[in-house]
Amino acid sequence: MFPRRRAPSPDGGTGRLPARAHGTARPMILCVLLLLGATAGLRAALPPMGLLPAAITDPATARADYVEQCAGCHGVAGSAAPARLPELRGRVGWFFCTPAARAYLIRLPNVAHSRIKDNQQLADMMNFVVFGLGGASAPRGTAPFTAEEVARERLHPLSTTALRAERARHVDAAIRQCSAPASLRLLYPGQQG
Repeated sequence: MFPRRRAPSPDGGTGRLPARAHGTARPMILCVLLLLGATAGLRAALPPMGLLPAAITDPATARADYVEQCAGCHGVAGSAAPARLPELRGRVGWFFCTPAARAYLIRLPNVAHSRIKDNQQLADMMNFVVFGLGGASAPRGTAPFTAEEVARERLHPLSTTALRAERARHVDAAIRQCSAPASLRLLYPGQQG
C-alpha cells in the first residue's frame, strides 16, 4: 500500500564504516581476542574431568541440569574464580570423605530446594558434579548418590546463615580424616584474603 521509507544509514549509503568507527574497532577486537586467550589459559589450568559412574541414568541430562541449575554461579566447567564461591572442579569430591559432608552436599539450599523434583534426576546431577567435575578428588570406591539418599537428605536443608561454618567444619574433617589438601579451606585455589 504505502512505500516503506528507510532510515538513513550511518555510512551515507557507501557501505563503509565512518572514520570514527575504525578507531574503536581495532582496540575492541584486540580486547575480545585477549579475553578469549585468557579464558583458554584458565581452562587449561583446570584439573581434568573425572569418569562418570554407571549409576547416572542419563549423563547428558545430568550435565544439562548442572549447567541450568548451578553453572550460573559455579561456572560451566566448575570454576567461577575469582568469584567468592566454592570451586567445584577437582575439589568437590573431598566432601564424600565423611557421611556428614556427603549429606551436606544434598542439604545445601540450592540443591535441597532445587526445581528438579525427581530425586533420581537430582542424584544424577549431583553425581555429575562430584565425579565429573570433582574428578580425582572423589575417594576411590565411593558410592554415588542414590534417589533414596537424596530424598532423605533434601528434607533437612541448611539455612543460608550457617553455610560458611558448616562448610568449614566439613572441610576440616576432610583434611583431618582423608588427607584432603589444606587449600580446600579456600573457596578456590589462589584465593587472596
